[in-house]
Amino acid sequence: MGKTAPYRAHLRGKDDLVTTYEEIRAGFVALALERNRRATPYVEQARSLKTSASQAKAPADLSKIKDIQIALLTAAGVSDKAASHMLAEDKKEAIEGLIRNFLEPAGSAFVEELVFRFLLTRGDTLGGSMRNVGGVLAQRRLIRAIITILALSRIPFSWLHLSSSAWIGAKDFGEADIELNARGLCWRSRKGYRTLMCNLRAPLVRNNIDLCLLDCNHDRLSEACRNPELYLALAELKGGIDPAGADEHWKTARTALSRVKAAFAGNQLSPKTFYIGAAIAKKMAEEIWNQLEAGALDNAANLTNAGQTDSLCRWLTNL
Repeated sequence: MGKTAPYRAHLRGKDDLVTTYEEIRAGFVALALERNRRATPYVEQARSLKTSASQAKAPADLSKIKDIQIALLTAAGVSDKAASHMLAEDKKEAIEGLIRNFLEPAGSAFVEELVFRFLLTRGDTLGGSMRNVGGVLAQRRLIRAIITILALSRIPFSWLHLSSSAWIGAKDFGEADIELNARGLCWRSRKGYRTLMCNLRAPLVRNNIDLCLLDCNHDRLSEACRNPELYLALAELKGGIDPAGADEHWKTARTALSRVKAAFAGNQLSPKTFYIGAAIAKKMAEEIWNQLEAGALDNAANLTNAGQTDSLCRWLTNL
């Protein structure tokens, strides 16, 4: 008798993959809390701007307050990215246009008008950063789940700091908030060193893959990334919780994973492939289940279901 398929450890059928209404609601609450967390610095900046701008007796006086020139440029509708490409005279012109066209007509309420326009531009910045927040939260959730599995097994691990690109040895198994700054994990299983990387450009495919598990220690990662034979598993992770976009997320992931399998198969290689999604509707669940049963996918889990996620992570850490 053959080995039981790994997904059978946590899935009895297609319906188990479907995201419940309660989990969708909880996901939207989590997104709202994250939006508020990310908005806090902008709100504080707006309060500080109001205090500084209140020194001005008239809109024209604002251009004389050195500490708020960048904020004035923001209120003029100029993003940080756009400002980095502008000359000093262009920035001055934008600020003068703000004062002439919007602040002076506001009369005595020019400070409030300034703050409103500052927040309007910062709101666009926040909106941009929120577009992929589902993916960010999903990555954090998965990394924390893997860390938990390693901790329970008392398997030492290192993690890759997102900003510094430095590998850091975990100080203890209870260390908090690693997932907020981690882009990768490395541990030693019974079969050897394993390194899991997020958003890695894989060879043969030449596209970014959400998750890649490699047969190497992190000090060999640069070399290993270029060697298709060292890829043990590749996956798509979709953290969007909105049911309206769920089908599109799955179609994108399905296409990406099909390309992965075809590309590696062309080199007589067959790394494991799996899918993890937060919003999985009934039709999607049926397609995913059929791929699992046909062997087109090796594993799958609903990210909002802790039991499924833990089971998949346990399988992953044992590859």
